Amino acid sequence: VQLQGWGGGLVQAGGSLRLSCVASRRTFRNYVIGWFRQAPGKEREFVAAISWGGDSTYYTGSTEGRFTISRDNTANTVYLQMNSLKPEDTAVYYCAADPGMAVATAPAYWGQGTQVTVSS
Repeated sequence: VQLQGWGGGLVQAGGSLRLSCVASRRTFRNYVIGWFRQAPGKEREFVAAISWGGDSTYYTGSTEGRFTISRDNTANTVYLQMNSLKPEDTAVYYCAADPGMAVATAPAYWGQGTQVTVSS
């Protein structure tokens, strides 16, 4: 499956952005979708994931309560709504897909990154 993510940009601290990730396959609903991020000089880290039907979501501790992941299987799209952004959220964000819950550790497919920069 091919993934394309977009929606990054420059925002002030406390602001919001919504990232989108579109998948190429009609079988999109068969994949668990996740978001990762990589800040300069740091390892890529898991941010959030959403189950096949969208009924279960998972977040890393630093983003829970501020970020919301959702999906629209009719549009083959997953969203990451990011609110109350902090400078430490600055990173390149990547969406990823996997047939199962390996999405959080070793997803099978990756999209290209989109830069999010939060100014203080």
